[in-house]
Amino acid sequence: MNPSTAAREHTPLRDLTLYSLLALLCVMAWDFSGLDYPVMQAMGDAQGFSWKDNWWLEAVLHTKARQLAGVVLLGLVLMVWWPRGWFRHLSRLQRIEIVMGVLWCLLCISSLKRISLTSCPWDLQDFGGPAVYVSHWRWGVADGGAGHCFPGGHASSALAFLALCLPWLTNATVADRRRGRALLIGVLVLGFILGMTQTVRGAHYPSHTLWTGLICWAVSVLNHWAFDTFSRRRQALAQP
Repeated sequence: MNPSTAAREHTPLRDLTLYSLLALLCVMAWDFSGLDYPVMQAMGDAQGFSWKDNWWLEAVLHTKARQLAGVVLLGLVLMVWWPRGWFRHLSRLQRIEIVMGVLWCLLCISSLKRISLTSCPWDLQDFGGPAVYVSHWRWGVADGGAGHCFPGGHASSALAFLALCLPWLTNATVADRRRGRALLIGVLVLGFILGMTQTVRGAHYPSHTLWTGLICWAVSVLNHWAFDTFSRRRQALAQP
C-alpha cells in the first residue's frame, strides 16, 4: 500500500480520538475561562430570571422537547426490529447498540445529578435564592441550595442521542460516515438549543450543557467499543 492510499484509509479509532480530544478541549477552555457566572449575571438580577416562565421556553423548548425525545427513543426501539431508511444500513446489533447507548447516557446524567450538590443558578443569593456560588469542580461541597443541578439534565434529552451517530461515524463507507457527521452536527445543535434554553431561564450554567455533551459522548464511545468488541469476537467464534 503506497503512503497516499494509507493516508486516505479510514481509521475509526483516530477519528473518535480526534473528536474526543476536541470535545474535552472545548469543555476545559470554557471552564477555565471563568465565564459561567458572568453569563448568568447578564441573564438575571436580584429579582431572578425574567425568562424563567416564558411560555415558549418552558412549555415548548422544555416540556414538549423532552416529550419529543421520548417519542424519538421509542422510535429507535421500534427500528431495532423494523428498520427504515438509513437504519437498513445497520445490523440489528448496531441498532441495539444505539438504543442502549442512549439509555446509558440518560442513566449516567440522571445518576450524576442525583448525587451532585451543585445548585441551579436561580437558587443563588444573587438571583433571589438561598445558595452561594460553588464551582462544580468542588465536588461534594454544599452551596446551601437544593443541589442536584449538575450536569444539565434537559440538554441530555438531545445529547444522549450522540450514541445514534457512532455506528455511522465508524462505518467503512464514505456515505455512511457523512450521515454520521450530519447526525452528529444535528444532535449537537439540538443539545445546544436545549442547553441555552435552560441557561436563559436560569436553570443551568453554560458549562452544565458542555459537560453533559462530553459525558454523553464518552458514554457513547464506550458503549460503541463494547458492542464492536462483542461483534468481532462473535464473528471470530463463528469462523471454522
